Amino acid sequence: MSVEGTWDLSISTPIGRIEATVEFRREDGDLVGTARGAGEEVSLSDVVLDGHRLTWKQAVTRPVRLNLVFAVTVDGDTLAGTSRAGRLPASKVTGERRGGPTR
Repeated sequence: MSVEGTWDLSISTPIGRIEATVEFRREDGDLVGTARGAGEEVSLSDVVLDGHRLTWKQAVTRPVRLNLVFAVTVDGDTLAGTSRAGRLPASKVTGERRGGPTR
């Protein structure tokens, strides 16, 4: 399965819905990525694809400083799962790949 490409995410948080974009790509055989949203761009860390399960971590500073952990299930060009920030309740994440699959 391939997750490479650009994904539009919607994250339902306790402070409202946040729209973000993540891009996954291969560099030297490793899956890496970048997230953009709320006026900032951050690198993803610990990106792991295990079957249909995709996980990654990212640190954000807007609207507040948080370390986020994402765990989603990929189904073709859609994904769904959660994002957690420490002890805060999990936020629902949904997403769709732009332009269909990247091969």
